[in-house]
Amino acid sequence: MKKNHLFCALALFATCGFSACNQASTQGGEATATRTAEAEATAADRILVYSNTNGYRHQSIEEGIAALQRLGQQNGVQVRATEDSTMFVADTLKNYKAVIFLSTTQDVLNSEQETAFEEYIRGGGGYVGIHAAADTEYDWPWYNQLVGAYFLSHPEIQKAAIDVVDKSHASTSHLPDRWEHTDEWYNYKDLNPNVTVVARLDETSYKGGANADNHPIAWYHEFDGGKAFYTGLGHTHESYSDSLFLKHLWGGIEYAMGK
Repeated sequence: MKKNHLFCALALFATCGFSACNQASTQGGEATATRTAEAEATAADRILVYSNTNGYRHQSIEEGIAALQRLGQQNGVQVRATEDSTMFVADTLKNYKAVIFLSTTQDVLNSEQETAFEEYIRGGGGYVGIHAAADTEYDWPWYNQLVGAYFLSHPEIQKAAIDVVDKSHASTSHLPDRWEHTDEWYNYKDLNPNVTVVARLDETSYKGGANADNHPIAWYHEFDGGKAFYTGLGHTHESYSDSLFLKHLWGGIEYAMGK
């Protein structure tokens, strides 16, 4: 009789124990699935900051990277900075919502990498050009259309007045109608007429302008399946601690990300 009671107790324990393990396994699987979903959601909010230079190198690049990383943390976006052109392959680029060219100069991608970046944009990717991004890839006509203009020249660093001509965009909605800012003001050539200009320089407010009444300094457009934003600001160290500029820049990044 005692043996029968013991057998029943062991059978009951085995059944309950197996059920508990099964439940724990199911809960563990659900937790893993949740973590995977969260990771995938996070992956959708990644941006790549590319700052390779083969010409003049802006000393403010490091401040720019640090500022973008801070902005990413504040907005729940992962920011990876690199100067490694081998990241411009399809399997890598697909992990980023936008690629930022931070004061890149001259030739920074080979022909295969250029093709991969074109395909990335055509697949709905985003591009942001900061300052010397316009002083980049002069032998790549597609890039000229993407960035919106090529660098021509610049006078010395000085204060100038920016007329904000479109405040419906996230990059300018917070700015005053007339914004005085100190920077290195680029003159441009090969301007893409199909961009939407959000800010222009008033050449009467400083010395050395060469674009007369049509001197855009920030713009955006949909291009070849993707979205692109460019700002000519960002030469100086001080720019990357200027709250107006940083909000201007982040608004452009969010546009390029499709937010």
